Amino acid sequence: MKQEAKAKVLVVEDVASISQVYRAFLERAGYAITTATSGSEGIEKIEKEAPAVVILDLNLPDMRGLETLQQFIARAGTVSVIVATSEGSIKVAVDAMRFGAYDFVVKPVSSERLVTSVRNALEHSTLKADLQMMRDNFSRDSFCGLIGKSFSMQAVYRTIEAVAASDATVFITGESGTGKELAAEAVHKLGRRSAKPFVAINCGAIPRELISSELFGHLKGSFTGAVADRPGAVKQADGGTLFLDEICEMQLDLQPELLRFLQTGTFRPVGASRTEKVDVRIVSATNRDPLAEVSAGRFREDLYYRLHVVPLWMPPLRDRGDDIVEIATEFLARFSEREGKVSRVLSDEAARKLLAYDWPGNIRQLQNVIRNAIVMNDAPIIGASMLAIPDATRVEARPEGRPGTPVLSGVSALRSREEVAARGNADGVGVLDPERWKDPSDVMSLEVIERAAIERTVEICDGNISRAATYLGVSPSTIYRKRGLNK
Repeated sequence: MKQEAKAKVLVVEDVASISQVYRAFLERAGYAITTATSGSEGIEKIEKEAPAVVILDLNLPDMRGLETLQQFIARAGTVSVIVATSEGSIKVAVDAMRFGAYDFVVKPVSSERLVTSVRNALEHSTLKADLQMMRDNFSRDSFCGLIGKSFSMQAVYRTIEAVAASDATVFITGESGTGKELAAEAVHKLGRRSAKPFVAINCGAIPRELISSELFGHLKGSFTGAVADRPGAVKQADGGTLFLDEICEMQLDLQPELLRFLQTGTFRPVGASRTEKVDVRIVSATNRDPLAEVSAGRFREDLYYRLHVVPLWMPPLRDRGDDIVEIATEFLARFSEREGKVSRVLSDEAARKLLAYDWPGNIRQLQNVIRNAIVMNDAPIIGASMLAIPDATRVEARPEGRPGTPVLSGVSALRSREEVAARGNADGVGVLDPERWKDPSDVMSLEVIERAAIERTVEICDGNISRAATYLGVSPSTIYRKRGLNK
């Protein structure tokens, strides 16, 4: 009711006595009333005073009939217009509603009828304003280098906008290739530190013995190969943003040093005797399930909670619908220009093929597919056959019609039940062969079978979790979680 009491209603009526009656009815109901005696004055007040609801007489001195309504509707925006007229024909009412009026009342109108109509119109105006705001917020098809207008990406954009102005630590999760570093850069660019450095360090790509030096720097002679003083990523990012990519891959014995830095803002370069202090914002990211890593003892719980202040999840490409085609179109234009070729377009069949694929490598894989199509073909239209997408639906023939496994280029795997059985229980694969179960005591639980399947596939893929996930038809985070829970 408090909100309604503040709502402004514009009464556009040239008969003073009627206008005064409307004012009395509505002020008693708690509304603020402003009046106009002509169409031009009413339009001027809509633009200057922004009322929530307009009560409009169709027969004004300077405007008459539905022309009056059309003029007001064109300027009303989210304002609801109630038509009030002494001509109570069905045709006038229908025409008024067809031209955009919210409601239609016939003079003389009772206090109850008028107040009810205004109350409902006010709710309608609020809904229209909310809808318009949502449309504005959800209409962006790109944002700080990120492309896509899907619902999930709009949520990403809003989170980045909300957190950018603060110094809160952001923890980005998502599969490999979903754009986590782009999101981190967007947080930096929109924040107050945008004029300062953005420094990214991949915690999983640096050898264990060098990670401290890469993070905190070193002095000359502090270790073999340290031929000069070198500032680390922390020092380079002073005043700006430090992006810790693949944070869950940092060695456990190095995590206390990072935690100490996060708590105090101080660090000591390798070989130094004095600590230094910096002012940096921390954004971290991982393609693993961080809680599973904590449960498995591979990631410190206190470090997790220090980093996990504002979570930001990057959705996988397969869940982003038409964004796939939008991103592909952007890559087509970008790589056509880079390769010195005429701009290309996707055929409808090619677009359908892109939408049908699961994209285990996400945007990074899509980028490679589109660039391959540009380099290998000169046709102005990219057809489905030009897209080097693995056939993830084709399966190898199996004895007795058992379900197969996707055939993926470059992935060597066990191809038959007989080959699985031949390896026996020595390497844990025998549990996957039901024919070796001779009596109930041989039957394995689903948990054991699932664990054996995961571990054997990871072994086949030389420890490459992403490749193993592709072969098993799950996300890498699922494998990390399952392995963590089963240990």
